[in-house]
Amino acid sequence: MTERFKKIKIASILGIVGNIFLMFLKGTIGMMTKSQAMLADAFNSTSDVFSSFMTFIGNKIASKPKDEDHNLGHGKAEYIYSMLISIAMFILAIESFSSSLQSLIFKKEFLFSKWLIIVCIITISVKLFLYFYTHKLSKKYKNILLDANAKDHRNDCVITLANLISCILSLYNIYIVDGIVGILISIWILYTAIEIFKESYHVLMDASMDEETKEKILAIIKNYPEIKKINHFNATPVGYKYQITLTIFVDGNLSTFESHKIADKLEDEIEEKVEEIYLSVIHVNPI
Repeated sequence: MTERFKKIKIASILGIVGNIFLMFLKGTIGMMTKSQAMLADAFNSTSDVFSSFMTFIGNKIASKPKDEDHNLGHGKAEYIYSMLISIAMFILAIESFSSSLQSLIFKKEFLFSKWLIIVCIITISVKLFLYFYTHKLSKKYKNILLDANAKDHRNDCVITLANLISCILSLYNIYIVDGIVGILISIWILYTAIEIFKESYHVLMDASMDEETKEKILAIIKNYPEIKKINHFNATPVGYKYQITLTIFVDGNLSTFESHKIADKLEDEIEEKVEEIYLSVIHVNPI
């Protein structure tokens, strides 16, 4: 297993442990005080546990090398499991929204407790650590599962801060904010779910590579004076990398050996210098 997959595995395990701890802590205090905002936050932590577990499973599958049934490896597992994360988040957002709306309509009050404040502070501290850790790894390894987790951790910090404000306002008998915060939490979870779903869907539908990566490849090709032109440039996502195919046109007077030697050299250089490329396949035509 490469360093990339090992680091992601550690991050997912930390996420599972941290979120289980927060889920039980927030759920217990939320039921004791009847705070809908805290219960909604507990629902969010339940979603986070599932997200971290899906990250662990998705990463484990994606780390498998290519085989006869999967010639391009198992990289797309990252996107399949990130889509599952988004669906789970969507369901939890609907449930949390319904519960918070009822609290707002029927003007349910909750019992203030210093534990509400303590739980909020603990949550923000844990989530900030998890956010910075996963965000750094997601950028380094370009992993959508970790990116989804990092966004979730970041959102949780903001959500819990809003929860903390509603707890403080309850000291002044202002309870309406509790239901409103619960609804806002639900909307935030829903928005994040949609964003993750769209990004996963984009890759699974074999979307083309970004222009920046394409320009890197074209810049390498321009260093080959033997190549007169190119066409049929296609890119297919393979997990977090791409397989590319293109056709180069060279002098028709070159021998088959010479022209294919140029193509082989170009393939090796692209795969060596462009980190985003998993495999390059170059066809040669005479001009």
